[in-house]
Amino acid sequence: MAATDHTVTLLTRVGCHLCDDAKGVIESVARDTGLTWTEVDVDADPELAYEYGDRVPVVLLDGREHGFWRVEEERLRRDLTR
Repeated sequence: MAATDHTVTLLTRVGCHLCDDAKGVIESVARDTGLTWTEVDVDADPELAYEYGDRVPVVLLDGREHGFWRVEEERLRRDLTR
């Protein structure tokens, strides 16, 4: 399975330095793999804020939580090939 067959969503919030770091890692992975991803502000959705607000940034891979606080780049790259 190619990276382009997956959906990656990065849950962030304004002013979050870890979110900026996570975005940089995902942008790097996307450049190398052709991955398309989206960024969502958890504070714009009360349900997301309730579920994930204390763990941002959160990476969702195909709608499932893949990780939080820090993006494990090698793990993400590996899981994008599955």
